[in-house]
Amino acid sequence: MKKNNPPLYEQIRPKTFDEFIGQAHIKNTIETILKAKHPPNILFFGPPGCGKTTLALLCAKEFHMEYIHLSAPETSVSEIKKYTNSNKILILDEIHRFSKAQQDLFLPLLEKGKLILFATTTENPSFSITRQLLSRIHVIKLKRLGEEELSQILTRTLKYLNFELSEDITDFLVKMSGGDARSLLNLLEFIQNVDIEDLTLDKLKNIIPQKIISGDRKGDSHYQLASAFIKSIRGSDPDAAIYYLACMLESGEDPKFICRRLILSASEDVGLADPYALTLAVSCAQAVEMIGMPEGFIPLAETTIYLALAPKSNSSYRAYLEAKREVINNGIQEVPLHLRNPVTKLDREQNFGQGYKYPHDYPQAWVAQQYLPDKLKNKKFYIPKNQGKEPHLHQWIKKRKNNI
Repeated sequence: MKKNNPPLYEQIRPKTFDEFIGQAHIKNTIETILKAKHPPNILFFGPPGCGKTTLALLCAKEFHMEYIHLSAPETSVSEIKKYTNSNKILILDEIHRFSKAQQDLFLPLLEKGKLILFATTTENPSFSITRQLLSRIHVIKLKRLGEEELSQILTRTLKYLNFELSEDITDFLVKMSGGDARSLLNLLEFIQNVDIEDLTLDKLKNIIPQKIISGDRKGDSHYQLASAFIKSIRGSDPDAAIYYLACMLESGEDPKFICRRLILSASEDVGLADPYALTLAVSCAQAVEMIGMPEGFIPLAETTIYLALAPKSNSSYRAYLEAKREVINNGIQEVPLHLRNPVTKLDREQNFGQGYKYPHDYPQAWVAQQYLPDKLKNKKFYIPKNQGKEPHLHQWIKKRKNNI
């Protein structure tokens, strides 16, 4: 292959809709858009390598209009202004790379019809695109490509290159690409340019560049993986929990973010069923901070599996929410006089602190007295659960109260 040739994914980019593979779920939507008398403003949203730019190019050609293809990271606002009033479609990749202020540039242009915008983004538009701009464009959501679709792309490309690979290698490439056709074609291009006799899967695994799994740290995959991670811990599934931990770390997630999730899970989901869980989670955060990555995965993995295996209780979490609901609905009630601290002479004259019983002056450091405000004296916020160590913790105070 000549060095001046464009990348392989550009060489085999579909020229017609018949050549396009995948995204069957939006076929009817695309067909409806193409029947319009005038092209609408469109945002193609989906993971890397799923066909966003290709669809934008195919749609632009279908309207038989001139178009200009730019990429936000390589384009200035002044460059875009050159194409206003030019009756051209602007295909703009990675629009999320524009700041919110830069995105505002498009508002008057789209409203006055000075520009037709076909934009693409890998990040969730709800977070990366301004609300004003979103209201002026149609969002089409694409999906990650499946293995069957990637296999079709690979077969067609091998035919185009007149290049052969064993079935185990093609299966490996499809799995390695993670639903990303561009990644798949880059891997294939690498193999084609490596001169190895009798290439086998084992030889390939030793020479292939490390695959950097695509991850959207601010968009959908960020929140979906984090959600699945915590729910797997909550559901006591260590295999799923460790899998989602690997997904996050290998896609470039900030380990500090994961540590914060673990600390919250230790408090909310494990709670009083195993109070040590919170200590372990905090220690994990400190360990990751001290040793850094990549070795930081070791304490992260240990803590993840421990939390998944630990007994679960959200009683303290629910107790706070119940107390919060009481405060919001009925306001803050007066603190009983005997619990108030008599700091001044006036405080003492008003009987602040009078009648307070100091628990340490009594057997086992406990004495019956009212702590809640009068209007709430019989209110129960904390409802213990019969899980892990919590019954033992609660049994102590239960015995004290039963002996009154």
